Amino acid sequence: MSIKQWMSWEAGIDLVAITSPDLRMPNVIVHVARMVHTPVGSAASGMLFYQPDTGGAPELIGFISTDEKVGAYFGPNIFAGTPFEKAPVLKASIEIRVELPGSVSSIVKVEGTTIEVTLSELKAPELISRPPAVMPPFHQQGVEAAAGRATLKVNGKDVSIVVPPVGISGGPAAVWAPTGIYAR
Repeated sequence: MSIKQWMSWEAGIDLVAITSPDLRMPNVIVHVARMVHTPVGSAASGMLFYQPDTGGAPELIGFISTDEKVGAYFGPNIFAGTPFEKAPVLKASIEIRVELPGSVSSIVKVEGTTIEVTLSELKAPELISRPPAVMPPFHQQGVEAAAGRATLKVNGKDVSIVVPPVGISGGPAAVWAPTGIYAR
């Protein structure tokens, strides 16, 4: 199979959550990695979606990166055909802390907002291979360790979240992904 678009990462933290148990769609997505490699370069990067008022516009949405050229690669190449295809690119700082076996955490600073995610109670790492679906429209392969507990802070304040058993990718909604690849 010929691959035209791809990205790989190291030290990834993924959280898909809701801030109220009655919500049907996630209103929190934090998907970041210490280093993401693409055909156009490598940088700490990821994707954010934060919509605490589900009746209003998202407070934050977009691909984030320390290198805007790398961030601009994701929408048209990896997420083409999804609601995120035309998401903006935001310059951000991304810090990943790995304190295994206990926990992993990310601190993202973007547009005057600081978002902190901590994943703990990590299960044993598993090799994953997921075929393309509507969302996401790409192959996924890598190593993931599902988290038994996830916390979210926005600007230093705890945000109550519910982590569904399955995220938008078809796997766990809160995972430590030490390595992986998306390919189309």
